[in-house]
Amino acid sequence: AGDHANNDMAGAEEDSWASQFTASGNFDSVDCQINGLGGIAAVQDVYVAHTKAAIDGEALKAGEGTAAEAAAGDLEDGTYLADFKSDGDMFHVNEANKGKGDLTVKGGEMTIHISLPTKRVQNLFIGKSADAAKDGAELLKPTVDKVTYDDGKTEEVHGFDIPVPALDTEFDVALIGEKGKWYDHKVTVSNPTKK
Repeated sequence: AGDHANNDMAGAEEDSWASQFTASGNFDSVDCQINGLGGIAAVQDVYVAHTKAAIDGEALKAGEGTAAEAAAGDLEDGTYLADFKSDGDMFHVNEANKGKGDLTVKGGEMTIHISLPTKRVQNLFIGKSADAAKDGAELLKPTVDKVTYDDGKTEEVHGFDIPVPALDTEFDVALIGEKGKWYDHKVTVSNPTKK
């Protein structure tokens, strides 16, 4: 807080706001909080969100591509090995792949291919389960992947190509299993390493 807050608002002079409020007799007490708005977490969040929107908007205005390309950041087109983290035990990468999937970047669009532990997951949906169950929802269909474990054994499991809106940012993925029930999960893709 600067001179205006310290003197004009909270100062001891007769014409400060604090002095005038006290002199009015309309208040039981007058307490001045000398903090800038920037010290409030909610205000900081607004600044961060506006800054991100401005950066993304400038990237688009400068002809640097689509919003998806802005989300892809500095990754050039190609294939990367990336971490895939989920919030649940039911939905995770097969242990043979040690928590990683193949991230493909092409024209600013990112997709990660992950192999699951089983064939029980029938479809995925990018978003919440409530929307996945609606007519016309675009469901991701599985591929059949062959994984090889450390002991040399192999197994066929379901895999999925999942669009990634942004790295290091949690997003919603719903899944439906053999029993026909949808489950919501939060996932994050991070730490891409060029293959």
